[in-house]
Amino acid sequence: MALLVGGRRLEAFDRRYMMRGVRHLAGVDEAGRGALAGPVVAAAVVLPSSSGLDGVNDSKKIGEKDREALYFEILDRAISIGVAIGTPRRIDRYNILNATLFAMAKAVERLEVTPDVILIDGRDRINVPRMVIAIPGGDGKSMAIAAASIVAKVTRDRMMRRLHKRYPVYNFTRNKGYGTKEHLEAITKHGTVPEHRKTFRVKGIEKIDKMF
Repeated sequence: MALLVGGRRLEAFDRRYMMRGVRHLAGVDEAGRGALAGPVVAAAVVLPSSSGLDGVNDSKKIGEKDREALYFEILDRAISIGVAIGTPRRIDRYNILNATLFAMAKAVERLEVTPDVILIDGRDRINVPRMVIAIPGGDGKSMAIAAASIVAKVTRDRMMRRLHKRYPVYNFTRNKGYGTKEHLEAITKHGTVPEHRKTFRVKGIEKIDKMF
């Protein structure tokens, strides 16, 4: 019941924009910004005014199985979805913030409809020719942003599981590239691979690339 109420609350937040004449409202969010390995993934989602996605919430508050189920519901009910990534190489070259904003802008470009208003989780805005509203904690307030957070998270988790098959010693299936004790120990023992972000700082070490 709590999820049902939460879903209605998030949908009511977005409906305020619809009542002001907004036809297509896009929610944008990312996954993997704080990881040590793998891409940052951005998603943009445009939903109908009544999506019926009662279980949608911030992806971090939903279990993996529920996220997977909601992911397919979102794909089925969304008006349009766009996804883009910022590779580890781009992250190292331009920094994580710029790589994230680039991926977000590309995700919006890949929508099949042109949004009238774009809601982004966080405080930063992307450079696109549309009204962009940054909403701190938006993935817990807006249905469109929450849906985008789920799409981004599920997409990235699948990418990390594929990377695990190439580099099983890092156990990307479990840690998803984040700096867990297990992951850091694997880096210390085996070194890094191209999918590691060499410019990221690790506690006690200036940068990952300084470890070797």
